[in-house]
Amino acid sequence: MDSHSKLEKIKLNNCELTEKSCSVLATVLSSKTILKEMNLNNSRLLDSGVKEICEGLKNPVCDLKILKLCKCELTEESCSALASVLSSDSSSLKNLDLSNNNLQDSRVKLLSDGLKENCKLEKLKLSNCSITEKGYKALASALRSNPSHLIELDLTGNDPGQSGVKELVNVLQGYLCKLRFLQSPAADEACQYVTRVLNIKDPLTLSELNLSKHKLELKNVEQLAALMQDKHCKLNKLQLCGCGLKEESCSALATVLRSNSSLKELDMSNNNLQDSGVKKLQNGLEDKNCTLQKLRLSDCSITEEGYKALASALRSNPSHLIELDLTGNDPGQSGVKQLNDLLQDPNYSLKTLKFLSPDAERASEYVTGLVGKNLLLVRELNLSDVKLGDTRVNQIAALLRDKHCKLNTVILCGCSITEKQCLSLTSALESNPSHLRELDLSGNKINTGVNHLCDILKYSHCKLERLRFRGCEMTDEGCSAVTSALKSNPSHLRELDLSGNKINTGVNHLCDILKYSHCKLERLRFRGCEMTEEGCSSLTSALKSNPSHLRELALSGNKLGDSGVKNISDILMNPQCKLEILKYATLYCIAVTV
Repeated sequence: MDSHSKLEKIKLNNCELTEKSCSVLATVLSSKTILKEMNLNNSRLLDSGVKEICEGLKNPVCDLKILKLCKCELTEESCSALASVLSSDSSSLKNLDLSNNNLQDSRVKLLSDGLKENCKLEKLKLSNCSITEKGYKALASALRSNPSHLIELDLTGNDPGQSGVKELVNVLQGYLCKLRFLQSPAADEACQYVTRVLNIKDPLTLSELNLSKHKLELKNVEQLAALMQDKHCKLNKLQLCGCGLKEESCSALATVLRSNSSLKELDMSNNNLQDSGVKKLQNGLEDKNCTLQKLRLSDCSITEEGYKALASALRSNPSHLIELDLTGNDPGQSGVKQLNDLLQDPNYSLKTLKFLSPDAERASEYVTGLVGKNLLLVRELNLSDVKLGDTRVNQIAALLRDKHCKLNTVILCGCSITEKQCLSLTSALESNPSHLRELDLSGNKINTGVNHLCDILKYSHCKLERLRFRGCEMTDEGCSAVTSALKSNPSHLRELDLSGNKINTGVNHLCDILKYSHCKLERLRFRGCEMTEEGCSSLTSALKSNPSHLRELALSGNKLGDSGVKNISDILMNPQCKLEILKYATLYCIAVTV
């Protein structure tokens, strides 16, 4: 090349250059020219060709600043030759691009020798060079002895292992060097976002990231997903609680689960994911690349379909997940069993299933210890004659409040339950009233506690069919409360047992509900209630108004008198009367066939 040439750039990429071509280029580099940039990308130069060019670069008259050797099949000999250029006093090279060469760690170590002394290189690009943790450490070691010259190092598309990023960040901290690790612009934007909102300098050095309560748009989640799919991101734990995530967000995160990322723990609690979102996550969980160990989805509006989707995913890929948290969701009738079956199967890794709040969990463990059964899989709870106390009652209330509890029958006879504890039970049953069919609190001195418990009968969701308050020191006021509740929602209750309470005048109130055509009571028991002829008269009048539903009437142990007995007997003569069992004297029962 003429020394008077004004040419500053030579682009010979994709030109199938040979060793002979390199000899010519070396001659050009050894000439006094103003050539600043040479692009030899995608050329098979061989070791001899690279050595020729390197000899030209070391010539004191060479003023080349930029050399591009991307995808040139560089070998160890080539890297040694380039290292000699970098450490040469005479080299003017400022920008070297060796991207897309299969350098691996061994060749990077050779190249690193050139970075240690006399090196004036400002930009080094080594993207997609199959470099791993050892290669990163070699670069960090070299730069530790001479860190001030480099202003940009590009390692995108490589795998730094657990410590590679941290090694380089620590070495170059305080120097004006831009480290490029992330291949995707979206991943880079995610890094910038995390830096901004959490005021963290180097997000890539984190093993845990907590963005809970930061409202994330879909683009933010997609950027995070891109970040976590990059080998330079070594997040083990990601918390996204209360971030406003929805179905689309789950699609983005499912791509992370499918990508064999380092993520081991994901918390998406308190987001309105619903079943549709869980089904998107299912696609990631069932992928063989998924290595997630802990998944928390509490309070995510998940129902039975979502539970089925999770169970299906774990059946497809049983080896990874060890903990699943679904507290605060509604499993429907089969959700708990679907997942619990996997917990019991030794072929699955699942070790911990969380369905309940801490208080409810303690109640469940306590009851399981007493009855030997998983309370979430049974439909009846009978703790009769177990003295519970405030703490246990509150725990049981927490259990009854939980949607995972599907009890149809709750029997707490003789448990020393107090009026105050009735408030806790009432609150729980008001929160989750739709499953309970039978409630028996007989033998507890709850007195006015009955008033609170009757509130649950007013709810349209309440499906209670059998209610027993035998011997509860109930008063006339309690009778009024029962009456009021049944007037509000009379159509479900089939059995009412108030035996053993002194409710003489209270019976008059209760009889009012029997007159209603909506009243479906089939069994009514007033044994030993100090009922008199007056109460019996009210009862008779009510049954004459609506005789067609009652099948059993128990009035034993009351002072009915002759007129009371006659009035009750007259009801039996009514052709519409369906009464089958009538008990109105101690140990005396009449079976009636009409």
